Amino acid sequence: MTPDLKKKILERTQSSQIKWIENIQELWSGYGIIQRIHLQSNDFPSVILKHIKLPSAKKQSTSFSHQRKLRSYQIEMEWYQSWNPINLKDQCSPSPNSLLVEKEKGEYYLLLEDLNTLGFPLQLRQVNWQQMKVCLCWLANFHAKFLHVKPDQLWKTGTYWHLKTRPDEFKKIAGTPLSQIASRLDQELNASPFLTFVHGDAKLANFCFSSDRQRVAAVDFQYVGGGCGMKDLAYFVGSCFSEKECEKNEMQILNTYFKELQSAVERYQKKIDFPQLEANWRKLYYYAWCDFYRFLQGWSPEHWSLNTYSRKVEAQIMKELLERN
Repeated sequence: MTPDLKKKILERTQSSQIKWIENIQELWSGYGIIQRIHLQSNDFPSVILKHIKLPSAKKQSTSFSHQRKLRSYQIEMEWYQSWNPINLKDQCSPSPNSLLVEKEKGEYYLLLEDLNTLGFPLQLRQVNWQQMKVCLCWLANFHAKFLHVKPDQLWKTGTYWHLKTRPDEFKKIAGTPLSQIASRLDQELNASPFLTFVHGDAKLANFCFSSDRQRVAAVDFQYVGGGCGMKDLAYFVGSCFSEKECEKNEMQILNTYFKELQSAVERYQKKIDFPQLEANWRKLYYYAWCDFYRFLQGWSPEHWSLNTYSRKVEAQIMKELLERN
């Protein structure tokens, strides 16, 4: 940590000293580190520093991949500077506040509130239905809040697996049935008349729970952008339920989400035809599931999510698209 950065952290947190620094995890592909900084401070006992340090040219996988990652960090900084304050106004979809956004000599620094000190100290590897419902509520509020809002300076199309940003993975499934409908899946999702913001990486690991497990806050906004809310929902469900649970609880998941979404749409006074939105998004839930399944086939063919349920969804969507031709 440079003396200048240390000085800024102490100033922003009104702290007298940094007590110690705890490494939390390295960023994907060696792009830096996330640290918890423990402070001598009345207001900020600890804060989170996301330090993005670009790898050397030799360690960059492909120029396309590198540019996507670099753009994702730039977008996350834009999110925290311009959009996160809007998201936090009502605390219905909590996220940490940014205390410092800095670029210095090709390195990026993002200083955030520590969710541990804000009442969200738990990260769960498994959830029961009640805990899942809490996450569905967060997603519903987030999606309702940004319905029909233009994602200025964010990804035009959010999610880290979006077709246009993943040409390498797409090449690996060339000639398969999924490759033949990939662009159709993308078109259907983007053509929804009810676009919103998607978190873009809404897996269970990116939700932090309160001690009583009744509230959650979300982190990691590198792939936030425009899109159909079903991308987040399908991805989240797949991140925490087994294939049997995904199939067994399918209707309960959708019914619960849309009940929460309707309440949120009314709270935010969005002037839309909700029955029409629900009908459109219920159909697109399966397109979103199939779209992520398409990505996994090229990215990680042995992934546990490539299961019987996903194959059933693929067959269902293939049949529907063929019948339209």
